[in-house]
Amino acid sequence: MNNLPEDSRPELPWWRHADRVGATASLLCAVHCAALPFVLALLPALGLGFLADHGFERGFVVFACTLAALTIWNGYRRHRSGRAFVLLLPGIALLLAGLAVDLGRAPAWHATLIATGGFLVALAHVANLRLMRLHVHDAQCGCVPT
Repeated sequence: MNNLPEDSRPELPWWRHADRVGATASLLCAVHCAALPFVLALLPALGLGFLADHGFERGFVVFACTLAALTIWNGYRRHRSGRAFVLLLPGIALLLAGLAVDLGRAPAWHATLIATGGFLVALAHVANLRLMRLHVHDAQCGCVPT
């Protein structure tokens, strides 16, 4: 049994860095999708043709959405502020809408939706990091320590 008080339990290393990983991944996704129409011809020459594959993109979007939802939910359990969800939910909706757009017919819409969604998800991670940093544990906080 753990004899440590609830407020002094060490945080799992994964959760401490998950928002940083998620913000970086989401931002890279947004840059990738915004730049893809311009560098599409260069990727195979650089040996990075897999980055233009739609299967890779779908997998990356699912990974980014799952990571974001888990880390922001974990942060919410501690800081009890829904502000990060205000950025996360439209970001995920835009990412999924971008995947639903027919890339052959509307590549500009696809890139715009995916890039904007990735940027919002990255901002949600940053907001969650700030809320975690500003949260103060006291008798009134009612948070769930991780």
